[in-house]
Amino acid sequence: MQFPQALEAVLQTLERMRDERAHRPCASRSVLDALNRVATFRTSDNVRETKIERLASVQSRVCACTKCPNLASTRTQTVFGVGNPDAEIMFIGEAPGADEDAQGEPFVGRAGQLLTKIIKAMGFAREEVYIANVLKCRPDVPAGSFGNRPPTPREMQTCRPYLMEQIDIIKPQVIVALGAVAVEGLLGTRSPMRELRGRWNSFDGTPLMITYHPAYLLRNQSPSEKRKVWEDMMQVLERLEKPISEKQRNYFL
Repeated sequence: MQFPQALEAVLQTLERMRDERAHRPCASRSVLDALNRVATFRTSDNVRETKIERLASVQSRVCACTKCPNLASTRTQTVFGVGNPDAEIMFIGEAPGADEDAQGEPFVGRAGQLLTKIIKAMGFAREEVYIANVLKCRPDVPAGSFGNRPPTPREMQTCRPYLMEQIDIIKPQVIVALGAVAVEGLLGTRSPMRELRGRWNSFDGTPLMITYHPAYLLRNQSPSEKRKVWEDMMQVLERLEKPISEKQRNYFL
């Protein structure tokens, strides 16, 4: 018998003996409360361990995936996702770039550094949220080419089940879609970002906020555009019922 089930059986027996008063157990109310707290902690740990194990199982399949032969043959490695399996917020981008392909972690380049700055300004550590991409491989580019290309609809559709498993395991309270490609991968919607951002959507019952990709802010340094992203993030904080300080309300990226 696993520890949580055994402990629950002991607690039930002690409670029954106390109620029946046939043989008073040598356990005070404080002891019973302490045992209940231990049971709660152990149960939470087991749930977390299960999440970690489930994510690891999905990741192992992603690592071996060759469903897109062109991507499998050109990638350095797959880029699964990183962060807290119990995260309240899950940030989802489009696909790994060159830096991510080299390091095996999403959002580690210049755009990733800006995303980390946004996360910290929201009052979270990067390790407290979960970050992933719609696509787990860097889209291939012609030899000698520089930069990145967006994933095709077919590539996103092929890779989508892995992301769905991640979301189902983590069960975030809020999803943040970063950029139009991520929106298309999640919702199948193609529209200008000016029409999409700042509005709440729903993804399988989970509130989904759409905002600009950090790379867009690197290309467009306009304070007004940066402010729009921050206003979107304040909506996320409000949805999570997090306190927002005066400094945060007046913050510009």
